[in-house]
Amino acid sequence: MYASVRDDLRTTLDEIRAAGLYKPERVIGSPQSASVSVASGEVLNFCANNYLGLADHPEVVAAAKEALDRWGYGMASVRFICGTQDVHKELETRLSAFLGQEDTILYSSCFDANGGVFETLLGPDDAVISDALNHASIIDGIRLSKARRHRYANRDLVELEQQLKETQDARRRLIVTDGVFSMDGYVAPLAEICDLADRYDAMVMVDDSHAVGFVGPGGRGTPELHGVMDRVDIITGTLGKALGGASGGYVAARAEIVALLRQRSRPYLFSNSLAPVIAAASLKVLDLLESAGDLRDRLNANTALFRTKMTEAGFEILPGDHAIAPVMIGDAAEAGRMAELLLERGVYVIGFSYPVVPMDKARIRVQLSAAHSTEDVERAVAAFIDARQTLKG
Repeated sequence: MYASVRDDLRTTLDEIRAAGLYKPERVIGSPQSASVSVASGEVLNFCANNYLGLADHPEVVAAAKEALDRWGYGMASVRFICGTQDVHKELETRLSAFLGQEDTILYSSCFDANGGVFETLLGPDDAVISDALNHASIIDGIRLSKARRHRYANRDLVELEQQLKETQDARRRLIVTDGVFSMDGYVAPLAEICDLADRYDAMVMVDDSHAVGFVGPGGRGTPELHGVMDRVDIITGTLGKALGGASGGYVAARAEIVALLRQRSRPYLFSNSLAPVIAAASLKVLDLLESAGDLRDRLNANTALFRTKMTEAGFEILPGDHAIAPVMIGDAAEAGRMAELLLERGVYVIGFSYPVVPMDKARIRVQLSAAHSTEDVERAVAAFIDARQTLKG
């Protein structure tokens, strides 16, 4: 049987390659940092989610080493059986306080966190209203629930209000949005979304994976940025980006929501506990965030410099001021070739194409970090200019 399946799979893979959509994996031979070691040598890294440069921070690494001696390597269990340690409860308490929520529950990833919310909270009598550009984990999580599913165009408040009007017969309604949309760097209009939620008696959920740690005056994410920390009912996020870059996710929410998730959320009940070494290192990250204003300032300066220099050089970058700076290419094969040329020039970036982004909207998603120097940013811009000239022949 597999012989025919194998031939079909090979044909599909050949079609992906021919369309310029194949996604190779490059092997890094060093810690995640502003520069990394790959097969071609040392290159500047402009494609990681290491926003604050904490992935190889000495204090985070030291906390992780100490945690291995104190807590061991792994829990070999789920939380409710024998997989909960003091370090897990401490991290949940600290995250709740940092995000201004009543309680927090840890997951092995934010994908799992988003996968565990909707099925637990919503049933056939309820409705979920989702931004069209929400992360794949939100889309998959919604599919697992029996709630009525509605979608509004990206950040379109008029269409969101129309969906709220059309679902007034629902028992519960949940508006869900990314805080920052990962392929575009656009920020959700949370204040206006919360206003509509209040007007139509709906709850608000935000996946703030690309914001917590560095967006907002205290790095508490898009709810802080928009002054609605007390109006958002559910925040999901990751420990795998600005908060150290390892893995793990969480839901920070109203106390009753978290209590129910502990009882019925399948990704929580049936997945191993977060490794204690990650929990302990994440606590150290939260310590560092209390005095990370200089890191956030440096990240903002790097972002502004890159966006300004690239725009002056004639590149099309989606508007905004987020550290995600998408350089629009259009053609998928051209984006892939541009990424290869940049790697040859010592700059590690990735071309994003369908199905990760819409067809004919391929791009190089540049991600700035506080770990980059001004010289790193200027070198990246120069590499883009040179690669473009080579590409045009």
